[in-house]
Amino acid sequence: MAKDFNHPKVVENYDEHIRSLIPAYELVHLQIQAILTTHLKPNAKILIAGCGTGYELQYLANQFPEAQFVAIDPSLNMIESAKQRLAKTTDIDRVTFIHGDTSILADDQYCYCNEFDAVLAILVAHFLAEPAKTKFFNDLNQSLKKQGVLITYDLMQMDQCTQQILFHLTQYNGLTEKQSLNMIDRLEDDFALIDAAEMKKNLMQCGFENVQCYMQILGFHGFYAYKASGNQLNSNT
Repeated sequence: MAKDFNHPKVVENYDEHIRSLIPAYELVHLQIQAILTTHLKPNAKILIAGCGTGYELQYLANQFPEAQFVAIDPSLNMIESAKQRLAKTTDIDRVTFIHGDTSILADDQYCYCNEFDAVLAILVAHFLAEPAKTKFFNDLNQSLKKQGVLITYDLMQMDQCTQQILFHLTQYNGLTEKQSLNMIDRLEDDFALIDAAEMKKNLMQCGFENVQCYMQILGFHGFYAYKASGNQLNSNT
């Protein structure tokens, strides 16, 4: 069974655990900042799909003080944790929080179609099996303005050798041997992994173009892409 991201203990330990589990976690966000700085105006509107406890939301809100943010997450406890984090250091009035998944973005209550200059989906899509993964990226595409930028970062399929390297690397990064072994043993239970080539193909089928890899560490791949003009959505919606 996949991890319950609404469980209070999971939420409480998330920030510490994620830094041990994800190599170069801070570097991922530095590169995201650089991509956004390159592509966006200061007053851009940015969607954080799967905001979690709000680390990247707080980081980017502080780096882009004129930007407006919408943060969505299916876990109410994660949303509350993010609100508490931002209330301490950030102008929270620039952030709209939504409890739910991306399917509600086009609802009349929100109507976030062709709305955002950028969408971030960091460590989210690897939890979604098909057809939910395709639906997720179609939803994000619909929410973007034409030529808006999508940024993702997810775990991809790995061979056994790469898994073994990740087993050691996560221990160097702070996990115990038992935690690293449990992580490797639970890959199939916790994630719905595809390979990087399939991920790029999926993004293009969902109406994105110029898909570029901005970072790879073992099985973790970061991609950015642009909403195509006159895009055609995948039929699996």
